[in-house]
Amino acid sequence: MRRTSGWIVRVLCLCASLTASAPNYPEDDELIPDLMGEERTGAEPGAEPGAETGAEPGAELIRCNKALKLPHIHYIEEDSAIFAQSIPWNLQRLLQPQGGTSENRTYRPPNDGRNTEVYLMDGSVHSSHREVEGRVVITDFNSVPEEDGLRIHRQASRCSSHGTHIVGVVSGSDSGVAPGAGVKLVRVLDCQGRGTVSGALAGLEYVRAELLTRPAEAVVVLLPFVGAFSRALNAACRGAVAYGAVVVAAAGNHRDDACLYSPASEPEVITIGAINSADQLMSQGAGGSNYGRCVDLFAPGDDIVSASSDCSTCFTSSSGTSQAAAHAAGIASVILSSNQNVSPVQVLQMMLHHSIRNTIHFLSLSETHQLITPNLVAAMPSAYSSEAELLCRSVWSEMSRAEQVVSRCRLGEEMMSCSSYSPDGVPAGDTITVNSRGMECVAHNGPEGKGVYAVARCCVIGGLQCQVHTSPTPGQEAERVGPQRHLSGCASRSSADFLSDSRPHHGDRKHCIVKDGSTSHAACCHAPSLECKVLEKISVGKDQVEVSCPTGWTLTDCKTVSQGWALVGPGVTGNSCRFDGITAAGITAGIAVCCHVRPPLH
Repeated sequence: MRRTSGWIVRVLCLCASLTASAPNYPEDDELIPDLMGEERTGAEPGAEPGAETGAEPGAELIRCNKALKLPHIHYIEEDSAIFAQSIPWNLQRLLQPQGGTSENRTYRPPNDGRNTEVYLMDGSVHSSHREVEGRVVITDFNSVPEEDGLRIHRQASRCSSHGTHIVGVVSGSDSGVAPGAGVKLVRVLDCQGRGTVSGALAGLEYVRAELLTRPAEAVVVLLPFVGAFSRALNAACRGAVAYGAVVVAAAGNHRDDACLYSPASEPEVITIGAINSADQLMSQGAGGSNYGRCVDLFAPGDDIVSASSDCSTCFTSSSGTSQAAAHAAGIASVILSSNQNVSPVQVLQMMLHHSIRNTIHFLSLSETHQLITPNLVAAMPSAYSSEAELLCRSVWSEMSRAEQVVSRCRLGEEMMSCSSYSPDGVPAGDTITVNSRGMECVAHNGPEGKGVYAVARCCVIGGLQCQVHTSPTPGQEAERVGPQRHLSGCASRSSADFLSDSRPHHGDRKHCIVKDGSTSHAACCHAPSLECKVLEKISVGKDQVEVSCPTGWTLTDCKTVSQGWALVGPGVTGNSCRFDGITAAGITAGIAVCCHVRPPLH
């Protein structure tokens, strides 16, 4: 049989389509307020607004049309991505505490998040994509800057690229963290990924009005954008949390301190940074993941495969803290679907409790930022215990060279202790004060100090209530008041501006021991079946001391007492009290207060 001489040649044309020549987002998860003044890249100097570089799409189409006239070419197809069919690295990472995969080497969370509503404030979404079809509602809200019609035409598929990718990470059938969660789109970004603070404020007000009209027990608000610091935007986010929404925000892609941006800097928001598969901070050209004390934890945000807006079965890979925030929103959805009665701050505490600790490489950060940036990677809880568990976290203030600096807990948390840390080892102590905003942890700078941090230990459990009791006069001990309250932490300040040691004592008379001239403050807490105890470990002639709470107990206070001068580390490390770099000769004691809720008798 003779082979036909005609060959069928299929060419994947790499020419740009109308949409392929569209400029990239200036910052994948950046909201640019009108007053921010950032210039977009991609336009020649002096070009008119909206001008683009590169060849016109028409020229590329002409070349493609000419190619069709060549012999043996039957059709031309735009190049697209293909992917190996295995569980993606980012979903494996979420299940790392359970070995990386569920049974049959698939991603299977404890539930699919179907009892949670996620409000996504983004651009457009390709809602008929196979990954999310039937689970996305496009609301009638639309508040974006005026867009150029020609630019929109050229970027037809790009208009929904960011939003489609994000919604796929949250609830995609194959790429999603919570594949059953419903998503409602609130459009605040245009086709270039731009929006305004006023548009975001209006979007948050729309969500609030929706929840007042149709209350939902489990709500997550996802903010995959960032802009310059805005008190107004932060206040609006704080209001959303106050009416029960779990608000998750991207830390930003500027390789900078997240506290300089909004909504990432709002303390009531769960702010998420991004890492890559090698447990390094996500890098994106000259930028990369933001960091610092305003970041609550990190999540996968590099080379994330999710839904593409190019077609209903297309996928693409993208990177950014928007993707990382989407992972956290998915985890929050799973947690809320299992227990819709938990508060936003309880969701945060659960995420922190189940996170993977001390795996991120922070070598690119300064020593200051390595100290205050949480080394926590989000992970999926394997199951939920019906028994109450005391959950605590450390809240750092900014470093201040002023006389004092303050750290506060979030709405719904109780402060169980307060401490101070100075990198040069010259703090003047710490105090716990109470005002209309609640309890505050105040750190005092020493006379020769070069800066000090206040570190509050903030905790949650049902029925937890804490009070502070101050010693009547300097040198006297602050005591627990009432048998139902437990001493959970001590703070002290010296009237002579020298380092004052204060330590809890749980003998017959639970109190805070202080030196002469120091005022002590006892944090005393009550919750049903709460128990606390003091653990102490002595170090003789060593440069390190560490004492850990036993399994089932939670660290609420961490102190060190030394015979001489000591330069020590920050103290709390996970559920342990650890001090490094001790320079004093003699004996040093590490002291930890550990509390838990007594398990019920069966």
